[in-house]
Amino acid sequence: MSELSVKVEDLSQVKKKISFEIPWAYVKDELDGVYRSIGKKAKIKGFRPGKVPRKVLETYFKSDAEGEAITNIVNRYYWQELDERKIVTLSRPEIEQNGLKEDTDFAFSASFETEPDIDPQGYQGIELTKTEIKVSDADMEKRLQEIRKMFASLEDVPEDRQAVMGDFVTIDFAGTLGGEALPELKADDYLLELGSKRLVPGFEEQITGMKKGETLDIQVKFPDDYSEQKMAGKDVTFTVTLKELKQQKLPEIDENFIKNFDKYNTLDDLKNDVRKSMEEQCRRQSDVKLKELMTEIVLKANEFEAPPSLVERQIFYMMADTQKRMRAAGMDEKNSMELSFRMHDQFKTDAEKTVKSFLLFKKIAEKEAITVTDEDIENHIKELADIHHMNPESVQKIYEDGEKKESLKADILQKKVFDFIEQRANIKVIEKVGMGEEAAE
Repeated sequence: MSELSVKVEDLSQVKKKISFEIPWAYVKDELDGVYRSIGKKAKIKGFRPGKVPRKVLETYFKSDAEGEAITNIVNRYYWQELDERKIVTLSRPEIEQNGLKEDTDFAFSASFETEPDIDPQGYQGIELTKTEIKVSDADMEKRLQEIRKMFASLEDVPEDRQAVMGDFVTIDFAGTLGGEALPELKADDYLLELGSKRLVPGFEEQITGMKKGETLDIQVKFPDDYSEQKMAGKDVTFTVTLKELKQQKLPEIDENFIKNFDKYNTLDDLKNDVRKSMEEQCRRQSDVKLKELMTEIVLKANEFEAPPSLVERQIFYMMADTQKRMRAAGMDEKNSMELSFRMHDQFKTDAEKTVKSFLLFKKIAEKEAITVTDEDIENHIKELADIHHMNPESVQKIYEDGEKKESLKADILQKKVFDFIEQRANIKVIEKVGMGEEAAE
């Protein structure tokens, strides 16, 4: 009697193939069992249930019986082999087999994705540069003006005054492309702050100078990289009617201004809190930049392939997030979905990087015996509660779901690996005064 034969091949860093040869004796036992099961239920004229001869059953059920036997054999030996070899798969197996033949060993193969086998290198003693950003007086003034604008009121402007940058206008507009009116280029009672750059470049600039009640045709050229392909790089004519014209009235930032807040007693209390908030923002931004640099260096020291199934899954998350943000910005469901799907290929590079860094940091954690304890989870939940001004019990409930809890553990593990690398790195600190765009959220 022939022996069970199993061969494992590496097709790539992230794909394996297991080939099986199952002796006919094993196959026959399985097939006999399937026919016994079928025979108990089969209803064939002229025969009592359970008394149908095998040859008759084969006449009626041969294809189904062999299909069931193959499924049972493939599942049994495939999963048994994975378990014995402690192989973790990332995708459904691609099965290749040519059916059953009497008195012949049954051969089949299963190809599947796995995590790459990485022995992490080059993550200890790395050279890093960390930028520490100091809040400047100009930063403070800019943030205070932003807060001031939050409490601004709108008031009508004189009838004969022209619109200028900074004004708020309510407009109707309708656009035509090549003489064709397009519904996606039309809006009524649209509130717009001139200078906010919410619309296509050149649109807001041409509205300045208009008066209330006036209608004007303006022409703008859509950017070459505009998300809606049929309008990218094209000239579009808009008919714009200015229905309302209002200007902002800003409150003075003085002791009176403090009455807008419950938590401050004096103007200094407000300014101190604003500075503290901005300093925290600078620290977060500095940490993010350091982690990005750290990830780049460690990934460069460890070249490996990202499993396509994980990359595809990450792209899906990114597309879903894009669609969610587009909906929040006011885009309808159909257009937001179409836009997110069109961005599939653009997300691939970032998705590969995310997957690679996740796998690499996981392997570093295994190599250095870095783990996540119940105490780590508890402390992290307390931190999240503080950040979002919630009680820890409410945050705890959010993460009772199995998938969310695993995601939280992965975040904590990644943070612990970052800390491990940072503690062993040679870090040069550079001070920068002024947040500018670099520290902007």
